[in-house]
Amino acid sequence: MITLAWPWVLAALPLPLLAYLMPAASPAGGAALRLPFYADLPGLAAAAAGRRSAWRIGAAVLAWVLLVTAAARPEWVGAPVNLPVAGRDLMLAVDISGSMEQPDYEMDNRMVSRLAVVKAVAARFVERRTQDRLGLILFGSNAYVQTPLTFDGHTVAAMLRDSVVGLAGRETAIGDAIGLAVKRLREQPDDNRVLILLTDGASNAGQLEPQAAAQLAREAGVRIYTIAIGGGEVGLRTALGMRLLRQGGDYDPESLKQIAQVTGGRFFSATGREELEAIYEELDRLEPSRRDERTYRPRESLFVWPAAAALVLSVLLALPLLGGRGLGVGYGR
Repeated sequence: MITLAWPWVLAALPLPLLAYLMPAASPAGGAALRLPFYADLPGLAAAAAGRRSAWRIGAAVLAWVLLVTAAARPEWVGAPVNLPVAGRDLMLAVDISGSMEQPDYEMDNRMVSRLAVVKAVAARFVERRTQDRLGLILFGSNAYVQTPLTFDGHTVAAMLRDSVVGLAGRETAIGDAIGLAVKRLREQPDDNRVLILLTDGASNAGQLEPQAAAQLAREAGVRIYTIAIGGGEVGLRTALGMRLLRQGGDYDPESLKQIAQVTGGRFFSATGREELEAIYEELDRLEPSRRDERTYRPRESLFVWPAAAALVLSVLLALPLLGGRGLGVGYGR
């Protein structure tokens, strides 16, 4: 849609009519200015005599209308665009320690690692949170902020998909990951600070104990939702048929339950891909994105087009006046 930013400027359109309404100057007072070299400009007199021809008057009127229109600042206004400015601040802390490479999950009829399942499901969860600011922490022996809080969920999901086991070390520093998330979230508005912690093992590295980190999170108003990866049974095909084996012994749900309880969050156990997807759906209900009704409409200024057209018309009107000798004016006599 095209609108005018200053429509009141259009009131200047009838101003040229004043030139016709004003009375002509009386010759009784004598000439105010003599041009003795006027006759030396061949073509100028003929052009001046025809200045009131229909096409010249029409072109002059059109040029004036275009100039006034340009001064009124025409703008193209686009469709309303929602502003994702009111949502939660979510940090996602993902364990990429050595135990996350165990291939004890099934996806697309094949066994894949724990981290592969987390990537596939968590990336879709991240991309759905269009109204939230999200950040990503990857941790193993150490914890690192992979992406700070941002509305760009596609980048967060891409960084998560690019993560590899062992990038941050082979051990598990859960306390350090929580502490780093608290540091990033504590400056954000109250009731918006949420950490989703995904890990498959007991904490065996780092400077900060998980329970001490949970107390810091509680004091900072950060809710922690813990998701335990692994711990279920997986089928293993053998020569004697299918056998059910319990997943790795590093599974420690009790510590994760305590962390969630201390901070007012919840504990989830994901023993399969379907359960993990159900957990993220539950998180969508527990931590809904708060919609904001504020919108903005993109604007693009269009004044340059009528201004350029008026300039072209002005040049065309001036060409006959530059005929004959052009600019070579003599001042003889």
